[in-house]
Amino acid sequence: MDATEFRKRGKEMVDYIADYIETIHKRPVYPDVEPGYLRCLIPESAPQEPESFEDVFKDIEKIIMPGVTHWNSPYFFAYFPVAHSFPALLADILSGGIGCMGFSWAASPACTELETVMLDWLGKMINLPEEFLAGRDGEGGGVIQGSASEATLVSLLAARTKTVRHFQLENPELTESDIMGRLVAYASDMAHCSVERAALIGGVKMKNIPSDDKFTARGSALQKAVDEDKAAGLIPFFFCATLGTTACCSFDKLLELGPICNKENIWLHIDAAYAGSSFICPEFRYLLNGVEYANSLNFNPHKWLLINFDCSAMWVKKRSDLIGAFKLDPLYLQHNHQESGLITDYRHWQIPLGRRFRSLKMWFVFRMYGVKGLQEHIRQHVKLSHEFEQLVLQDERFEICSEVILGLVCFRLKGSNELNEELLKNINDTKKIHLVPCQLREKFVLRFAICSRTVESNHVQFAWQLITKLATELLKAWEPKQHQ
Repeated sequence: MDATEFRKRGKEMVDYIADYIETIHKRPVYPDVEPGYLRCLIPESAPQEPESFEDVFKDIEKIIMPGVTHWNSPYFFAYFPVAHSFPALLADILSGGIGCMGFSWAASPACTELETVMLDWLGKMINLPEEFLAGRDGEGGGVIQGSASEATLVSLLAARTKTVRHFQLENPELTESDIMGRLVAYASDMAHCSVERAALIGGVKMKNIPSDDKFTARGSALQKAVDEDKAAGLIPFFFCATLGTTACCSFDKLLELGPICNKENIWLHIDAAYAGSSFICPEFRYLLNGVEYANSLNFNPHKWLLINFDCSAMWVKKRSDLIGAFKLDPLYLQHNHQESGLITDYRHWQIPLGRRFRSLKMWFVFRMYGVKGLQEHIRQHVKLSHEFEQLVLQDERFEICSEVILGLVCFRLKGSNELNEELLKNINDTKKIHLVPCQLREKFVLRFAICSRTVESNHVQFAWQLITKLATELLKAWEPKQHQ
Protein backbone atom coordinates (compact mmCIF):
# COMPACT_ATOMS: atom_id res chain seq x y z
CA MET A 1 0.00 0.00 0.00
CA ASP A 2 1.51 3.32 -1.09
CA ALA A 3 0.52 6.80 0.05
CA THR A 4 -2.02 7.19 -2.74
CA GLU A 5 -3.89 4.03 -1.81
CA PHE A 6 -3.53 4.86 1.89
CA ARG A 7 -5.37 8.15 1.31
CA LYS A 8 -8.19 6.31 -0.45
CA ARG A 9 -8.44 3.43 2.02
CA GLY A 10 -8.04 5.72 5.00
CA LYS A 11 -11.10 7.70 3.93
CA GLU A 12 -13.02 4.46 3.49
CA MET A 13 -12.05 3.32 6.98
CA VAL A 14 -13.02 6.66 8.53
CA ASP A 15 -16.40 6.42 6.80
CA TYR A 16 -16.81 2.86 8.06
CA ILE A 17 -16.00 3.87 11.64
CA ALA A 18 -18.31 6.90 11.48
CA ASP A 19 -21.12 4.71 10.14
CA TYR A 20 -20.41 2.11 12.83
CA ILE A 21 -20.67 4.68 15.61
CA GLU A 22 -23.78 6.34 14.17
CA THR A 23 -25.60 3.01 13.79
CA ILE A 24 -24.19 1.13 16.76
CA HIS A 25 -27.56 1.28 18.50
CA LYS A 26 -28.94 -1.05 15.82
CA ARG A 27 -26.48 -3.85 16.61
CA PRO A 28 -27.06 -6.44 19.35
CA VAL A 29 -25.04 -5.07 22.26
CA TYR A 30 -23.62 -8.50 23.16
CA PRO A 31 -22.36 -11.02 20.59
CA ASP A 32 -24.23 -14.25 19.89
CA VAL A 33 -21.21 -16.50 19.41
CA GLU A 34 -19.68 -19.45 21.19
CA PRO A 35 -16.05 -19.75 22.36
CA GLY A 36 -13.82 -20.67 19.44
CA TYR A 37 -16.16 -19.22 16.82
CA LEU A 38 -13.43 -17.28 15.00
CA ARG A 39 -10.86 -20.02 14.38
CA CYS A 40 -13.08 -21.85 11.95
CA LEU A 41 -13.68 -18.65 9.96
CA ILE A 42 -10.04 -17.94 9.10
CA PRO A 43 -7.22 -20.03 7.61
CA GLU A 44 -4.91 -22.01 9.86
CA SER A 45 -1.85 -20.04 8.65
CA ALA A 46 -1.01 -16.59 7.32
CA PRO A 47 -1.20 -16.16 3.52
CA GLN A 48 2.03 -16.57 1.58
CA GLU A 49 0.99 -13.96 -1.00
CA PRO A 50 -0.41 -10.48 -0.28
CA GLU A 51 -4.17 -10.06 -0.16
CA SER A 52 -6.04 -6.94 -1.26
CA PHE A 53 -7.49 -4.35 1.08
CA GLU A 54 -10.93 -5.18 -0.32
CA ASP A 55 -10.56 -8.78 0.84
CA VAL A 56 -9.50 -7.70 4.32
CA PHE A 57 -12.17 -5.01 4.54
CA LYS A 58 -15.08 -7.29 3.62
CA ASP A 59 -14.05 -9.72 6.37
CA ILE A 60 -14.52 -7.10 9.10
CA GLU A 61 -18.29 -7.58 9.14
CA LYS A 62 -18.05 -11.29 8.41
CA ILE A 63 -15.43 -12.30 10.99
CA ILE A 64 -14.76 -9.51 13.49
CA MET A 65 -18.05 -7.74 14.17
CA PRO A 66 -20.02 -10.90 15.05
CA GLY A 67 -17.70 -11.34 18.04
CA VAL A 68 -17.60 -7.73 19.23
CA THR A 69 -19.19 -6.57 22.47
CA HIS A 70 -20.26 -3.04 21.60
CA TRP A 71 -19.00 -1.08 24.60
CA ASN A 72 -20.08 2.22 23.10
CA SER A 73 -23.64 1.15 22.43
CA PRO A 74 -26.24 3.21 24.32
CA TYR A 75 -27.59 -0.15 25.52
CA PHE A 76 -24.32 -1.14 27.19
CA PHE A 77 -24.72 -0.72 30.96
CA ALA A 78 -21.97 -3.08 32.15
CA TYR A 79 -18.67 -2.50 33.97
CA PHE A 80 -17.85 1.21 33.57
CA PRO A 81 -17.61 3.53 30.55
CA VAL A 82 -14.86 3.16 28.00
CA ALA A 83 -14.62 6.69 26.71
CA HIS A 84 -14.96 7.38 23.02
CA SER A 85 -15.02 10.52 20.89
CA PHE A 86 -14.18 11.63 17.38
CA PRO A 87 -11.42 14.05 18.45
CA ALA A 88 -9.70 11.27 20.41
CA LEU A 89 -9.93 8.90 17.44
CA LEU A 90 -8.35 11.52 15.18
CA ALA A 91 -5.56 12.02 17.70
CA ASP A 92 -4.96 8.26 17.78
CA ILE A 93 -4.58 8.28 14.01
CA LEU A 94 -1.97 11.03 14.30
CA SER A 95 -0.19 9.17 17.09
CA GLY A 96 -0.04 6.05 14.96
CA GLY A 97 1.14 8.05 11.99
CA ILE A 98 3.97 9.73 13.89
CA GLY A 99 4.89 6.37 15.41
CA CYS A 100 7.41 7.60 17.97
CA MET A 101 8.56 5.56 20.98
CA GLY A 102 8.56 8.21 23.66
CA PHE A 103 10.73 6.53 26.28
CA SER A 104 12.93 9.61 26.65
CA TRP A 105 12.84 13.31 25.90
CA ALA A 106 15.31 12.82 23.05
CA ALA A 107 13.20 10.03 21.55
CA SER A 108 10.60 12.71 20.78
CA PRO A 109 10.63 15.99 22.71
CA ALA A 110 7.02 16.88 21.84
CA CYS A 111 5.78 13.49 23.09
CA THR A 112 7.36 14.07 26.51
CA GLU A 113 6.64 17.76 26.91
CA LEU A 114 3.00 17.64 25.81
CA GLU A 115 2.36 14.82 28.28
CA THR A 116 3.84 16.82 31.15
CA VAL A 117 1.71 19.85 30.30
CA MET A 118 -1.48 17.83 29.72
CA LEU A 119 -1.15 16.15 33.13
CA ASP A 120 -0.77 19.60 34.64
CA TRP A 121 -3.87 20.78 32.76
CA LEU A 122 -5.86 17.82 34.03
CA GLY A 123 -4.47 18.19 37.55
CA LYS A 124 -5.67 21.79 37.60
CA MET A 125 -9.08 20.71 36.27
CA ILE A 126 -9.57 18.54 39.38
CA ASN A 127 -7.93 21.12 41.64
CA LEU A 128 -5.00 18.95 42.70
CA PRO A 129 -2.64 20.49 45.26
CA GLU A 130 0.24 22.31 43.59
CA GLU A 131 2.79 19.77 44.82
CA PHE A 132 1.35 17.13 42.46
CA LEU A 133 1.99 19.30 39.41
CA ALA A 134 5.22 19.48 37.43
CA GLY A 135 5.01 23.18 36.61
CA ARG A 136 8.36 24.61 35.55
CA ASP A 137 10.39 23.33 38.48
CA GLY A 138 8.08 21.23 40.67
CA GLU A 139 9.08 18.05 42.50
CA GLY A 140 5.92 16.20 41.49
CA GLY A 141 4.18 15.65 38.20
CA GLY A 142 2.00 13.40 36.13
CA VAL A 143 2.46 10.51 33.73
CA ILE A 144 0.16 8.54 31.43
CA GLN A 145 0.04 4.86 32.35
CA GLY A 146 -1.77 2.19 30.36
CA SER A 147 -4.29 1.39 33.09
CA ALA A 148 -5.11 1.94 36.74
CA SER A 149 -3.69 -1.53 37.38
CA GLU A 150 -0.30 -0.35 36.11
CA ALA A 151 -0.48 2.78 38.23
CA THR A 152 -1.19 0.77 41.38
CA LEU A 153 1.66 -1.61 40.63
CA VAL A 154 4.11 1.21 39.90
CA SER A 155 3.19 3.03 43.11
CA LEU A 156 3.48 -0.16 45.18
CA LEU A 157 6.91 -0.95 43.72
CA ALA A 158 8.08 2.61 44.34
CA ALA A 159 6.82 2.41 47.92
CA ARG A 160 8.55 -0.94 48.40
CA THR A 161 11.89 0.39 47.16
CA LYS A 162 11.62 3.52 49.29
CA THR A 163 10.78 1.51 52.43
CA VAL A 164 13.51 -1.07 51.93
CA ARG A 165 16.16 1.62 51.48
CA HIS A 166 14.92 3.50 54.52
CA PHE A 167 15.10 0.42 56.75
CA GLN A 168 18.52 -0.56 55.42
CA LEU A 169 19.85 2.89 56.30
CA GLU A 170 18.52 2.57 59.85
CA ASN A 171 19.42 -1.13 60.18
CA PRO A 172 22.51 -1.93 58.04
CA GLU A 173 22.55 -5.48 59.34
CA LEU A 174 19.23 -6.25 57.63
CA THR A 175 19.31 -7.66 54.12
CA GLU A 176 16.78 -6.70 51.46
CA SER A 177 15.13 -10.11 51.76
CA ASP A 178 14.84 -9.68 55.56
CA ILE A 179 12.86 -6.48 55.05
CA MET A 180 10.86 -7.72 52.08
CA GLY A 181 9.57 -10.68 54.06
CA ARG A 182 8.10 -8.32 56.65
CA LEU A 183 6.43 -5.79 54.34
CA VAL A 184 2.65 -5.62 54.36
CA ALA A 185 0.30 -3.62 52.11
CA TYR A 186 -3.36 -2.79 52.73
CA ALA A 187 -6.53 -2.04 50.80
CA SER A 188 -10.25 -2.12 51.49
CA ASP A 189 -12.08 -5.41 51.06
CA MET A 190 -13.95 -3.53 48.31
CA ALA A 191 -10.78 -2.64 46.39
CA HIS A 192 -10.29 -3.82 42.82
CA CYS A 193 -8.59 -7.19 42.42
CA SER A 194 -5.71 -5.44 40.63
CA VAL A 195 -4.50 -4.13 44.00
CA GLU A 196 -4.09 -7.66 45.31
CA ARG A 197 -2.44 -8.59 42.02
CA ALA A 198 0.04 -5.73 42.42
CA ALA A 199 1.05 -7.13 45.82
CA LEU A 200 1.37 -10.59 44.29
CA ILE A 201 3.68 -9.27 41.57
CA GLY A 202 5.54 -7.13 44.09
CA GLY A 203 6.17 -10.12 46.36
CA VAL A 204 4.64 -8.57 49.50
CA LYS A 205 1.86 -9.52 51.91
CA MET A 206 -1.54 -7.98 51.27
CA LYS A 207 -4.27 -7.52 53.86
CA ASN A 208 -7.84 -6.37 53.33
CA ILE A 209 -9.29 -3.74 55.63
CA PRO A 210 -12.95 -4.51 56.40
CA SER A 211 -15.27 -1.82 55.07
CA ASP A 212 -18.23 -0.41 56.99
CA ASP A 213 -21.93 -0.75 56.24
CA LYS A 214 -21.57 1.75 53.38
CA PHE A 215 -18.74 -0.31 51.85
CA THR A 216 -16.18 2.30 52.88
CA ALA A 217 -12.75 1.83 54.46
CA ARG A 218 -12.39 3.84 57.69
CA GLY A 219 -9.40 5.08 59.64
CA SER A 220 -10.15 3.04 62.76
CA ALA A 221 -10.06 -0.25 60.83
CA LEU A 222 -6.74 0.64 59.20
CA GLN A 223 -5.19 1.71 62.50
CA LYS A 224 -6.25 -1.55 64.13
CA ALA A 225 -4.62 -3.62 61.38
CA VAL A 226 -1.43 -1.54 61.43
CA ASP A 227 -1.09 -1.84 65.22
CA GLU A 228 -1.58 -5.60 65.11
CA ASP A 229 0.94 -6.06 62.30
CA LYS A 230 3.58 -3.86 63.89
CA ALA A 231 3.20 -5.83 67.12
CA ALA A 232 3.80 -8.99 65.09
CA GLY A 233 7.05 -7.56 63.67
CA LEU A 234 5.68 -6.66 60.24
CA ILE A 235 6.36 -3.40 58.38
CA PRO A 236 3.24 -1.60 57.07
CA PHE A 237 4.33 0.32 53.98
CA PHE A 238 1.49 0.84 51.46
CA PHE A 239 -2.25 1.56 51.48
CA CYS A 240 -4.42 1.81 48.39
CA ALA A 241 -7.51 3.92 49.02
CA THR A 242 -10.33 3.54 46.51
CA LEU A 243 -12.50 6.45 45.42
CA GLY A 244 -15.37 4.87 43.50
CA THR A 245 -15.09 1.13 44.06
CA THR A 246 -15.74 -1.17 41.12
CA ALA A 247 -18.59 -3.05 42.78
CA CYS A 248 -20.72 -0.14 44.00
CA CYS A 249 -18.83 3.15 43.60
CA SER A 250 -18.23 3.66 47.33
CA PHE A 251 -15.56 6.03 48.62
CA ASP A 252 -12.92 5.33 51.25
CA LYS A 253 -12.59 8.03 53.93
CA LEU A 254 -9.42 9.84 52.90
CA LEU A 255 -9.68 12.40 55.69
CA GLU A 256 -9.47 9.55 58.24
CA LEU A 257 -7.02 7.31 56.38
CA GLY A 258 -4.59 9.99 55.23
CA PRO A 259 -3.35 11.19 58.63
CA ILE A 260 -2.78 7.57 59.74
CA CYS A 261 -0.73 6.81 56.63
CA ASN A 262 1.36 9.94 57.11
CA LYS A 263 1.92 9.21 60.81
CA GLU A 264 2.87 5.58 60.17
CA ASN A 265 5.06 6.41 57.16
CA ILE A 266 2.78 4.39 54.86
CA TRP A 267 2.65 5.29 51.17
CA LEU A 268 -0.92 6.36 50.37
CA HIS A 269 -2.00 5.67 46.80
CA ILE A 270 -5.46 6.74 45.60
CA ASP A 271 -7.18 4.60 42.98
CA ALA A 272 -9.99 6.71 41.51
CA ALA A 273 -10.05 4.86 38.18
CA TYR A 274 -13.68 5.59 37.31
CA ALA A 275 -14.75 8.33 39.69
CA GLY A 276 -11.73 10.60 39.24
CA SER A 277 -13.05 12.15 36.04
CA SER A 278 -16.07 13.50 37.94
CA PHE A 279 -13.79 15.65 40.08
CA ILE A 280 -13.62 18.18 37.22
CA CYS A 281 -17.15 19.13 38.33
CA PRO A 282 -17.01 21.39 41.42
CA GLU A 283 -20.01 19.64 42.97
CA PHE A 284 -18.11 16.33 43.05
CA ARG A 285 -14.68 17.64 44.02
CA TYR A 286 -15.47 17.06 47.73
CA LEU A 287 -15.03 13.34 47.05
CA LEU A 288 -11.29 14.01 46.66
CA ASN A 289 -10.92 15.88 49.96
CA GLY A 290 -7.89 14.47 51.76
CA VAL A 291 -5.81 14.05 48.60
CA GLU A 292 -3.20 16.27 50.24
CA TYR A 293 -2.17 13.28 52.38
CA ALA A 294 -1.49 11.05 49.36
CA ASN A 295 1.82 10.14 47.75
CA SER A 296 0.22 9.20 44.44
CA LEU A 297 -3.11 9.37 42.67
CA ASN A 298 -4.55 7.75 39.57
CA PHE A 299 -7.70 7.84 37.48
CA ASN A 300 -8.64 6.87 33.94
CA PRO A 301 -9.62 9.59 31.48
CA HIS A 302 -10.27 6.65 29.15
CA LYS A 303 -13.28 5.78 31.29
CA TRP A 304 -15.23 9.02 31.47
CA LEU A 305 -13.43 11.94 29.81
CA LEU A 306 -14.10 11.01 26.17
CA ILE A 307 -10.48 9.90 25.63
CA ASN A 308 -10.42 6.42 24.16
CA PHE A 309 -8.34 3.62 25.68
CA ASP A 310 -5.60 3.67 26.79
CA CYS A 311 -4.99 6.80 28.83
CA SER A 312 -4.61 6.44 32.61
CA ALA A 313 -3.46 9.56 34.44
CA MET A 314 -1.14 9.20 37.46
CA TRP A 315 0.42 11.90 39.63
CA VAL A 316 3.09 11.74 42.34
CA LYS A 317 4.15 14.30 44.90
CA LYS A 318 7.82 13.42 44.51
CA ARG A 319 8.95 12.22 41.13
CA SER A 320 12.20 11.13 42.73
CA ASP A 321 10.28 8.30 44.45
CA LEU A 322 9.43 6.78 41.07
CA ILE A 323 12.71 7.54 39.37
CA GLY A 324 14.61 6.16 42.35
CA ALA A 325 12.81 2.84 41.99
CA PHE A 326 13.02 2.35 38.23
CA LYS A 327 15.98 4.31 36.88
CA LEU A 328 18.52 2.51 34.71
CA ASP A 329 20.66 4.41 32.20
CA PRO A 330 22.46 2.24 29.66
CA LEU A 331 24.55 4.19 27.18
CA TYR A 332 22.15 3.58 24.30
CA LEU A 333 19.35 5.40 26.17
CA GLN A 334 21.41 8.37 27.34
CA HIS A 335 21.22 11.76 25.67
CA ASN A 336 22.80 15.19 25.98
CA HIS A 337 20.01 16.92 27.89
CA GLN A 338 19.12 14.36 30.55
CA GLU A 339 21.13 16.03 33.33
CA SER A 340 19.77 19.51 32.62
CA GLY A 341 17.02 19.21 35.21
CA LEU A 342 14.58 20.70 32.70
CA ILE A 343 13.18 17.52 31.16
CA THR A 344 11.50 14.23 32.01
CA ASP A 345 12.43 10.78 30.79
CA TYR A 346 9.19 8.87 31.31
CA ARG A 347 10.83 5.46 31.00
CA HIS A 348 11.76 5.95 34.68
CA TRP A 349 8.09 6.39 35.64
CA GLN A 350 6.61 3.13 34.35
CA ILE A 351 7.06 -0.60 33.73
CA PRO A 352 7.66 -0.62 29.94
CA LEU A 353 10.27 1.53 28.23
CA GLY A 354 8.34 2.27 25.04
CA ARG A 355 5.27 4.49 25.02
CA ARG A 356 2.90 5.94 22.45
CA PHE A 357 2.09 9.60 21.92
CA ARG A 358 -1.05 9.35 24.07
CA SER A 359 -1.09 12.95 25.25
CA LEU A 360 -2.28 13.95 21.77
CA LYS A 361 -5.68 12.48 22.70
CA MET A 362 -5.87 14.65 25.80
CA TRP A 363 -4.80 17.74 23.85
CA PHE A 364 -7.41 17.22 21.13
CA VAL A 365 -10.26 16.40 23.51
CA PHE A 366 -9.55 19.11 26.08
CA ARG A 367 -9.37 21.75 23.37
CA MET A 368 -12.35 20.59 21.28
CA TYR A 369 -14.73 19.92 24.19
CA GLY A 370 -13.42 22.41 26.71
CA VAL A 371 -13.81 21.88 30.45
CA LYS A 372 -17.46 22.91 30.24
CA GLY A 373 -18.23 20.32 27.58
CA LEU A 374 -16.61 17.56 29.62
CA GLN A 375 -18.47 18.65 32.74
CA GLU A 376 -21.74 18.56 30.81
CA HIS A 377 -21.00 15.00 29.67
CA ILE A 378 -20.40 13.79 33.24
CA ARG A 379 -23.41 15.61 34.64
CA GLN A 380 -25.65 14.06 31.99
CA HIS A 381 -24.49 10.57 32.97
CA VAL A 382 -25.07 11.28 36.67
CA LYS A 383 -28.52 12.65 35.88
CA LEU A 384 -29.40 9.48 33.96
CA SER A 385 -28.23 7.25 36.81
CA HIS A 386 -30.51 9.07 39.23
CA GLU A 387 -33.33 8.72 36.72
CA PHE A 388 -32.80 4.97 36.75
CA GLU A 389 -32.55 4.99 40.55
CA GLN A 390 -35.98 6.62 40.77
CA LEU A 391 -37.48 4.02 38.44
CA VAL A 392 -36.17 1.27 40.71
CA LEU A 393 -37.44 2.97 43.85
CA GLN A 394 -40.93 3.25 42.37
CA ASP A 395 -41.19 -0.54 41.96
CA GLU A 396 -41.61 -2.17 45.36
CA ARG A 397 -40.33 -5.51 44.02
CA PHE A 398 -36.80 -4.04 43.77
CA GLU A 399 -34.29 -2.53 46.18
CA ILE A 400 -31.33 -0.15 45.84
CA CYS A 401 -28.26 -1.73 47.43
CA SER A 402 -25.82 1.18 47.79
CA GLU A 403 -25.83 4.95 47.65
CA VAL A 404 -26.06 6.36 44.13
CA ILE A 405 -23.45 9.12 43.87
CA LEU A 406 -22.20 9.12 40.29
CA GLY A 407 -23.17 7.02 37.26
CA LEU A 408 -23.71 3.58 38.83
CA VAL A 409 -26.86 2.08 40.32
CA CYS A 410 -26.67 -1.21 42.26
CA PHE A 411 -30.09 -2.86 42.50
CA ARG A 412 -31.78 -6.24 42.77
CA LEU A 413 -35.09 -7.97 43.14
CA LYS A 414 -36.03 -8.45 46.76
CA GLY A 415 -35.45 -12.14 47.23
CA SER A 416 -32.80 -14.80 46.90
CA ASN A 417 -29.48 -14.61 45.11
CA GLU A 418 -30.65 -17.41 42.82
CA LEU A 419 -33.62 -15.28 41.75
CA ASN A 420 -31.36 -12.38 40.83
CA GLU A 421 -28.86 -14.60 39.07
CA GLU A 422 -31.71 -15.89 36.90
CA LEU A 423 -32.91 -12.35 36.21
CA LEU A 424 -29.46 -11.23 35.07
CA LYS A 425 -29.13 -14.27 32.83
CA ASN A 426 -32.50 -13.56 31.24
CA ILE A 427 -31.58 -9.91 30.69
CA ASN A 428 -28.30 -10.67 28.99
CA ASP A 429 -29.75 -13.53 26.96
CA THR A 430 -31.95 -11.02 25.12
CA LYS A 431 -28.79 -9.31 23.72
CA LYS A 432 -30.78 -6.06 23.91
CA ILE A 433 -28.94 -4.58 26.89
CA HIS A 434 -25.89 -5.75 28.78
CA LEU A 435 -25.34 -5.74 32.56
CA VAL A 436 -22.85 -7.39 34.92
CA PRO A 437 -23.25 -8.27 38.63
CA CYS A 438 -21.33 -7.67 41.82
CA GLN A 439 -21.32 -9.18 45.29
CA LEU A 440 -22.17 -6.84 48.18
CA ARG A 441 -21.64 -8.81 51.36
CA GLU A 442 -23.94 -11.83 51.00
CA LYS A 443 -26.07 -10.32 48.22
CA PHE A 444 -25.86 -10.97 44.47
CA VAL A 445 -26.48 -7.52 42.98
CA LEU A 446 -27.08 -6.17 39.48
CA ARG A 447 -25.05 -3.15 38.37
CA PHE A 448 -26.52 -0.57 36.01
CA ALA A 449 -23.73 1.73 34.81
CA ILE A 450 -24.29 4.69 32.49
CA CYS A 451 -21.59 4.14 29.89
CA SER A 452 -22.08 5.35 26.33
CA ARG A 453 -21.32 8.86 25.11
CA THR A 454 -24.63 8.72 23.22
CA VAL A 455 -26.88 7.23 25.92
CA GLU A 456 -30.06 9.20 26.55
CA SER A 457 -33.16 8.96 28.72
CA ASN A 458 -35.03 6.86 26.16
CA HIS A 459 -32.31 4.19 26.35
CA VAL A 460 -32.56 4.11 30.14
CA GLN A 461 -36.35 3.88 29.92
CA PHE A 462 -36.09 1.06 27.39
CA ALA A 463 -33.70 -0.83 29.66
CA TRP A 464 -36.00 -0.49 32.66
CA GLN A 465 -39.04 -1.63 30.68
CA LEU A 466 -37.12 -4.71 29.56
CA ILE A 467 -35.86 -5.43 33.09
CA THR A 468 -39.33 -5.13 34.65
CA LYS A 469 -40.95 -7.23 31.90
CA LEU A 470 -38.43 -10.01 32.45
CA ALA A 471 -38.78 -9.66 36.23
CA THR A 472 -42.55 -10.08 35.97
CA GLU A 473 -42.18 -13.21 33.84
CA LEU A 474 -39.53 -14.61 36.16
CA LEU A 475 -41.53 -14.03 39.34
CA LYS A 476 -44.56 -15.76 37.83
CA ALA A 477 -42.44 -18.77 36.95
CA TRP A 478 -40.56 -18.63 40.25
CA GLU A 479 -43.52 -18.70 42.63
CA PRO A 480 -44.59 -22.30 41.91
CA LYS A 481 -41.00 -23.46 42.41
CA GLN A 482 -40.94 -21.98 45.89
CA HIS A 483 -43.99 -23.99 46.91
CA GLN A 484 -42.77 -27.33 45.56
